[in-house]
Amino acid sequence: MPFLPVTPRGGSAKAVVREDVDRFLELWDKQGYGKIVAHAPYTLNACSNKPEVRRFAREAFAEDLERMEYTPGNYYNFHPGSHVGQGEEKGITLIAELLNTCLYENMTTTVLLETMAGKGSELGRNFGELRAILDQTKLSEKVGICLDTCHVWDAGYDIVNDLDGVLEEFDRTIGLDRLKAVHLNDSMNGLGSHKDRHARIGEGCIGLDAFVRVINHPALRELPFILETPNEDAGWAREIALLRNAYTE
Repeated sequence: MPFLPVTPRGGSAKAVVREDVDRFLELWDKQGYGKIVAHAPYTLNACSNKPEVRRFAREAFAEDLERMEYTPGNYYNFHPGSHVGQGEEKGITLIAELLNTCLYENMTTTVLLETMAGKGSELGRNFGELRAILDQTKLSEKVGICLDTCHVWDAGYDIVNDLDGVLEEFDRTIGLDRLKAVHLNDSMNGLGSHKDRHARIGEGCIGLDAFVRVINHPALRELPFILETPNEDAGWAREIALLRNAYTE
């Protein structure tokens, strides 16, 4: 499985050049690349208490889904958002409204809700909240989950000592068939801290041994693994090499 770094863009994007798309698709096919896991802007908040922020989220989301269709059959990942004092129920309804507005029948892209650490009024902090969003989404077959290791650890899911138990709970609540990608990030903080401070692989509170178990777990090992660690190109190259060496064929 691929181990890749990710760098979400800001709020604006360059125009699509058809010739560039065609060259990329040719290279993609030739090299045998795996799934693209695109990331929505971090500024996107589908359940903000400000209408203009929700409008930006809707417009950016719809534009990104349109662009994703140039590389069909891939994943578009986003943070569900923060309800900013409106309450979990209202926030979940607003997120589902965004999905119900932007998803459409013949799209080939699968949208991924990301598991979150639960800082502040952040939603997606537990599997039940993600399930509730799915339950209110009309085309929920177009939606999957991206599991972020730092986020679930910070949210209180003990992937270090009970990875099997965490995945069993995920399966009971959401279904492992919904799990489409994994963000590999160590955490600067302890279990249940709700802080969301990423660390390099093996340098945080999760630790290298736990990541070896994650990437080799039967329920996870065939998924795309994406690095979001605080690093630069050389550091990501070291982490990718480290994880590839630990990945059992």
